[in-house]
Amino acid sequence: MKHTIIDASQLELEEKVVVIKRVTKVVKGGRNMRFAALVVVGDKNGHVGAGTGKAAEVPEAIRKGKEDAIKNMVNVPINEIGSIPHDWTGKFGSASVLLKASPEGTGIIAGGPARSVLELAGYKNIRTKSLGSNNKQNVVLATINGLTSLKTPEEVAKLRGKSVEEILG
Repeated sequence: MKHTIIDASQLELEEKVVVIKRVTKVVKGGRNMRFAALVVVGDKNGHVGAGTGKAAEVPEAIRKGKEDAIKNMVNVPINEIGSIPHDWTGKFGSASVLLKASPEGTGIIAGGPARSVLELAGYKNIRTKSLGSNNKQNVVLATINGLTSLKTPEEVAKLRGKSVEEILG
């Protein structure tokens, strides 16, 4: 999997909190409440990242999650109609997300966790189906994994030493 480091300082980033979990640890004196936040950030122009933050208060957990997501940003390919170059399945743990290229006018057809990743990445026409685990964190990471695994026709042509016209037929 190719991961290029992205300088997030000059990007106009938007964030979306996918889920906030209340985590309880039972100790001798009672229960300790903490919060875990899963946050997705993106610039709606081919850059997206996800991260988790854990803290005693919700806003602090979201802030930490956003910082983690910025550290984990990746480039994703978007074609001229705002879709993906080809169909693909992204996997993470037991969660897998089927990504299908769609024609103009389809919109984003996706479940909650996958939808937030696709919207912030900048896709306009794409269909997805979440298969396997429904764990929100694993579905988000499977979606990002699938998007980073995609190859553009230009990359495939370069790898095979052919022209783009030969690849596309």
